[in-house]
Amino acid sequence: MAWETSNRRERLPANWAKLRQRVIRRAGGVCQGALEDSGQRCEATGTDVDHITPGDNHDLDNLQLLCRWHHTRKTQAESAAAKATKRAAIKRPHPSGRNEPMPDPW
Repeated sequence: MAWETSNRRERLPANWAKLRQRVIRRAGGVCQGALEDSGQRCEATGTDVDHITPGDNHDLDNLQLLCRWHHTRKTQAESAAAKATKRAAIKRPHPSGRNEPMPDPW
């Protein structure tokens, strides 16, 4: 996540450092991401505490430990899905007046 342009840190609870440590201990310091080909658990060191369901639910059952690779991949997928949803919601008429959608601006 691009922390420089995000207000995410401001939205974390005051006890975030303690929650983060609990998640790391619970995972044994190992990434909880699954390897796609085998379905087995990733064995990389976990570095990022991730919200399983995006948003501000900081309950322990919504937090997992991921390695940088898995966290980046998950964040990119969530971002792409959010953009697709936003695109689908924008239904602008074609400037010609024909009943066609505008070209995708993204």
